[in-house]
Amino acid sequence: MSRLRRITRTGALAASLLLCLLPHLLWSAARRRSPWPRRFLAMAARSVGARVRIEGHPFHGDSFIIANHVSWVDILALGGATGSAFVAHDGIAGWPLIGWLAAQNNTLFVARNRRGALSSQLDALRAALAGHQPVALFPEGTTSDGTGLLPFKPSLLAVLLPPPRSVRIQPVHIDYGPATAEISWHSNEPAGANAKRLLERKGRLDVTLRFLAPFDPAICPDRKALAAMTQERIAASIATHLPPFT
Repeated sequence: MSRLRRITRTGALAASLLLCLLPHLLWSAARRRSPWPRRFLAMAARSVGARVRIEGHPFHGDSFIIANHVSWVDILALGGATGSAFVAHDGIAGWPLIGWLAAQNNTLFVARNRRGALSSQLDALRAALAGHQPVALFPEGTTSDGTGLLPFKPSLLAVLLPPPRSVRIQPVHIDYGPATAEISWHSNEPAGANAKRLLERKGRLDVTLRFLAPFDPAICPDRKALAAMTQERIAASIATHLPPFT
């Protein structure tokens, strides 16, 4: 049965892509902002068994979303719910198909380990914010086991000081509840092994996106304070809602 679930969910993913691809290409050819990447991400989340629930109120103005990172499903759930463009490491750009799909959603690829790259990356991030599409960042830089947070990397948050226009920071707690330990991707687990495990998982996967109160980044004196404030708010939500692991 686990193999059948994997085949069925993989087929549903492929069908979601095929359904969304042609209209997306038509919108892109007409030089219009396409709604289809967001629709694909939402459909892809359902295809892998995720059922997304929203708590709180997503900010409807220009927003910079900062979230914890537990699984690759985070991108499907958060992107489908908000239409966000994501900040990702540049290695993903070279992944077959995945890199191309990420680019269709205006993903900003950054080279975290290349000296001298930060200035150009901040310029690219400012340009992305100017496009009025929400931008989402996982400042831990990698996925965790979901029981807490890894240290936030504050470098890219410099783009918000001073904040462009009226951009607001919105912390988001991505919560898989009792399934967190089962689906989290960490400890150098190969991507294929994690995907296989999740696609073969029995039952649906409940995902709660907790949109915490947005705030003006201008209240923070520097990027480190901004990272610390956001981390504290997400950590408090994790401590409040995550059930004990058994």
